Amino acid sequence: MTTAPSTLEIEALAAEIGENIYIDVAKWRLYLAEAHLHLPLAERLYPLLQDENVTPAGIRQVLGEISVSLGGGQRQLTLGELIPTEVQGRLLTLLEDYQAR
Repeated sequence: MTTAPSTLEIEALAAEIGENIYIDVAKWRLYLAEAHLHLPLAERLYPLLQDENVTPAGIRQVLGEISVSLGGGQRQLTLGELIPTEVQGRLLTLLEDYQAR
């Protein structure tokens, strides 16, 4: 049985994600903290850490479930479509390092 994460744990993970992970829009790097997407992503990824299920497939699934509105809501894309593949790999490493603590 897993315990509920504290707000501080999720916020710490969110801070790391926000500073290191970005979406790519027309070759501009918009870090998730600037886009206010780091906390929702951390909340969705945290259960993977508790279940020791941090895998590329698990991360891709979570990224595919989070929609981002573009153009004032004219279009929706997922984080999986907006975060470059190499940055998704960096997210995997970040989560593995976080889990190892």
